[in-house]
Amino acid sequence: MDNQNFHIDFDRKNRLGFPEVIFGQSKSIPQLQQIFAHYQQQGVPAMATKVQPEKARPLLEVFPKAFYDEESGVFGFNLDAKESTNPEVVIVSGGTSDAYVVNEIYYTLRYLGVGAERIQDVGVSGLHRILSRLEDLRKYKIIIAVAGFEAALPTVLGGLVPQPIIAVPTSVGYGVASEGQVALHSLLASCANGIMVVNIDNGYGAAIATFRMLYTLTSKETER
Repeated sequence: MDNQNFHIDFDRKNRLGFPEVIFGQSKSIPQLQQIFAHYQQQGVPAMATKVQPEKARPLLEVFPKAFYDEESGVFGFNLDAKESTNPEVVIVSGGTSDAYVVNEIYYTLRYLGVGAERIQDVGVSGLHRILSRLEDLRKYKIIIAVAGFEAALPTVLGGLVPQPIIAVPTSVGYGVASEGQVALHSLLASCANGIMVVNIDNGYGAAIATFRMLYTLTSKETER
């Protein structure tokens, strides 16, 4: 391949347990096309995050069997298409406006072979919605809570359920809540004990953190 200006870390899965994922937002169509072609030559699955629709359309013409979720911007091929019958992770969101982050988490976990379920639109503006799902939530190993505005949902969950909670602030909101700064600061200052917080709109980061915890626990159990 001529003028190759990228270096894919194919050994990452051997070192860390998970493969490299491409950040698509700032890459051009030719760059993404070259990168995906390189993955196909190696015969391994590939995934990119935050790929805009205007990039995905021409890429799908080159890679017609690829998967693309327009809401989240996840693009890839050879992704695991099987729904898990025993998901270990639940992704909870405050509103349907957070779906772009929820889907990024969900499809990243699927790419990594981790089963997950989505429970959406259960924000604290209608507290009864999340309270009615508490028994469902307790059956999962890890909860990923996604919320915009003041991002109260992860804090509320932190006082109700015992599992690890990864909080993802989103840029959903208006006025002072715009761009997610209020949500991020609110979660960093949360009074709930032990909540983990990733950056604004960083669904991929939450999924990888989840995988690291599950992968480490599984490895230790196997060693025993």
